[in-house]
Amino acid sequence: MKIKEIIVVEGKDDTAKLKQALDVDTIETNGSAINKYTLEQIAHAKQKRGVIVFTDPDYPGQRIRNIIDEQVPGCKHAFLTKEEAVAKGGKGLGIEHASVEVIRQALSKVYEIAEEMDSNITRADLLEYGLIGGNGAKDRRWKLGLALRIGYVNGKQLLKRLQMFQIDKNDFYKVMEQIKQEEI
Repeated sequence: MKIKEIIVVEGKDDTAKLKQALDVDTIETNGSAINKYTLEQIAHAKQKRGVIVFTDPDYPGQRIRNIIDEQVPGCKHAFLTKEEAVAKGGKGLGIEHASVEVIRQALSKVYEIAEEMDSNITRADLLEYGLIGGNGAKDRRWKLGLALRIGYVNGKQLLKRLQMFQIDKNDFYKVMEQIKQEEI
């Protein structure tokens, strides 16, 4: 079952744990060092699919929630108690230490099930526009990410990111044609 909303977590370990529990897409804040770029990505995700903020039950996690609430109001929130998020042996606190069942319970209160999405953009499209492999691919991905407001990603992650933000194939073509024109 795919969750419709994009879930905001603090880091890679949280993403890995969530993916054990459910089929999700995440945006990572890289801890409490949340920046303008990440906030813009969260705002765009909220417009496209909705956002659930799911941070650790500690001061930095609450700080991240407050920043997101202030900058991107209206996001949903899922919570764990400190007891649910403590590591075995008591050395560590966070989403990554919670059980899969506890994570499912916390998110079940706020998520929606996603309809099957199909952006129809394929790897062949990425190759055709020179977004993977070859000279200038990195620069084209950078320009595409800025234009579509999906952020920069490497070639391996580009198709996933386009699907995550439900980018329409026609919008993709329009932007890529503009990028091609700029290169002439």
